[in-house]
Formats: sequence, C-alpha cells, structure tokens
Amino acid sequence: MIYSKEIAREIADSLLQIKAIKLNNANPFTWSSGWKAPIYCDNRKTLSYPLIRNRLKKLFTAVIREEYGSVDVIAGVATGGIALGALVAQELDLPFVYVRSRKKGHGLENQVEGVVLEGQEVVVIEDLVSTGNSSLNAVRALKRQGCKVKGMVAIFTYDFDEAREKFDQEACELVALSDYETAIEQALEKKYIQNKDMESLAAWRLDPGNWGQKS
Repeated sequence: MIYSKEIAREIADSLLQIKAIKLNNANPFTWSSGWKAPIYCDNRKTLSYPLIRNRLKKLFTAVIREEYGSVDVIAGVATGGIALGALVAQELDLPFVYVRSRKKGHGLENQVEGVVLEGQEVVVIEDLVSTGNSSLNAVRALKRQGCKVKGMVAIFTYDFDEAREKFDQEACELVALSDYETAIEQALEKKYIQNKDMESLAAWRLDPGNWGQKS
C-alpha cells in the first residue's frame, strides 16, 4: 500500500528532480531481467542529496512507528536498502543488519550480516520493489533465522500485480512512499513527459514483459 497520496506525490517529485527516476518512451531502458522499460529508477541517488536523504529517513521512521509499533531490529536489503536502513536504525536507536541476495561462498557463508536472534521482530527496508523477488528473498532469509518479519517499507514500488500476489503469499505487508502511477502523474504535471506518452506508460505497467515487442 501507499503510505499517503500526498507523500507519494512529494517523493515522486523529488525522485524526478534528481533524475533518480528517468522516463523515456522513445529509447527504453533494458533491465537486468531483459525487460524493455520506459522507466529507470535508481533510488541510491537520494543518498547524495542530504535534504532528500533526511526526509526519507524521517518518513521511514514515521511509517515504522505508526504501522508496526515495537520493533527489535531494522534490516536493509542489499544493496539499495543498506545505507537508508542504517540511518533509520540509528534514528530509532535499534540494531541493524543487512541481507545479501545469497549466502557468501566463503568465510561464515552468511546471508544475514549482523546479529539477529530467534523470535526478534524485524522491519525490512528496501529502496525499490519491482517483481518482489529480491525483496522477498530477504524476508525469507530473515525468517529462516527465526525472525518475525512485521513488514517492509520501500521508497518506491512499480506496484505490479505479480509483486502484490507474492507479498500476499508471503504474508508480508509492503508500505511504499511512492509508486509508478503517482510518478507518471507527477511527471506529466511537471512536464517531464507529454500527454501523448501516457498511454504507452500505462500499457507498460500492465504488461511489462511484452511491452518492448508492442512499442
């Protein structure tokens, strides 16, 4: 779910201003999955802007207090959720861990880096949710350690149907500060894109895997 429509517009504006979100129908981006997409979102850029970085920290802290109450540990998803997760943990005066995409192939072979104890309640910090695979991989890793994952908070979600289904199946609530629909609405209002772009942008959101063949 989106934390609030007002906040979603604010965060979308910030991401567009610093070019963390880029939109280009004519020359689409290629994702690591091979999908062709008219959008590319790199929320790690927010770390280079202290005002935005601090605003995100405050908003994440507010969401956690309001939605989840008492929490024992904050966990960041590698790599995009590590820095912001550590800032949020510091703000809440809580322990912090981060979760790798897979176990290390050497040393202690950890996937969860840091100290978590069985039964601890965890909120996961993510910068971006697309299909949900990597985000929920982190949730499952924490559960294998015996943690209770109370939910996940993200800067931005594409809000794909398949991601929503996966989060439901994992019984993990996702709260995002902004989403794709809000981003393209704000992009149109602020003239980053034109009305003629909206149909194609909406079509991509509904069928991203095939959009490149149809555009």
